[in-house]
Amino acid sequence: MTTAQEASQTEYFGRALVSLGDKHGDIVVLDPDVSASTKTSYFSERFPDRFINVGISEQDMIGIAAGLAASGKVPVACGFAKFVTGRAWEQVANSVARPALNVKIVGSHSGLSPSADGDSHQTFGDVALMRVLPNMKVVVPADAPEAADTLEVLVKTPGPTYLRLNRGSTPVVYGDGCNFKLGRANVLREGSDATIIADGIMVSMAKRAADMLAQEGLDTSVVDMHTVKPLDASAVERAARDTGAIVTAEEHSVIGGLGGAVAEVLSESNPTPMKRIGIRDRFGESSRSYGDLLRAHGLTTEAIVEAVQRVVERRG
Repeated sequence: MTTAQEASQTEYFGRALVSLGDKHGDIVVLDPDVSASTKTSYFSERFPDRFINVGISEQDMIGIAAGLAASGKVPVACGFAKFVTGRAWEQVANSVARPALNVKIVGSHSGLSPSADGDSHQTFGDVALMRVLPNMKVVVPADAPEAADTLEVLVKTPGPTYLRLNRGSTPVVYGDGCNFKLGRANVLREGSDATIIADGIMVSMAKRAADMLAQEGLDTSVVDMHTVKPLDASAVERAARDTGAIVTAEEHSVIGGLGGAVAEVLSESNPTPMKRIGIRDRFGESSRSYGDLLRAHGLTTEAIVEAVQRVVERRG
């Protein structure tokens, strides 16, 4: 259920897509027969001549999107994150990223959020798969308003992009509008003792963790690193210089995601005590609620608090 404190990223995305369709007649939306879930159904109702249901065939969808981009259109190819990045990775790599075509790939139902669908639909490696591709930009918005703002920027930005969305309602971080800038992190809270760098749903948890840490006398910065690629390296380096202790938090594997990207920057510029909150080297689970799965994988406010405490202790 959506409340005043929660909103659906896919719902905001679907509405924003219609608004952009009114402004840009060259946008074409493709979907592998899951439009009711991705909310591209709104676009199909408003612009039936610019919507293509490719059926359950993500690989074909990416190939068609590449052809449309080569013809001067702006294709937005949507589907479940597990399949648009995994099943269709070769097509994304060779047909979209290699020629740097202007295809916007949107993966909804990411991370643990498709809890009811089981571990076959849960995906923890999509950011890693997209981040490794040359020319590909990767964005993981913190909430629904940021998802809408992100889409508008990505549609206007040339080249291939991957936008990662959560399923269902998530806590609102920004309210209406966040002044999203591709490749520029948002500093939500300034602190001097440690920095939490987060993306996606973990941004709201990072903010709550900082509030809890403040009660213990720890002054913690919070950074929304919505763009995993190109990463805002200057923001990472500044956080390391200013606080000397870094914790990353993501609803993704700790291998190849945000934590890995931050560690890569720090290892070459300013080695800093660091801990990564994320999904360890394991698959998901079925028959649990989304909240239960987050807790089972250690993706909680309390886990972030403990990680900050430990990394501060290690720094000394």
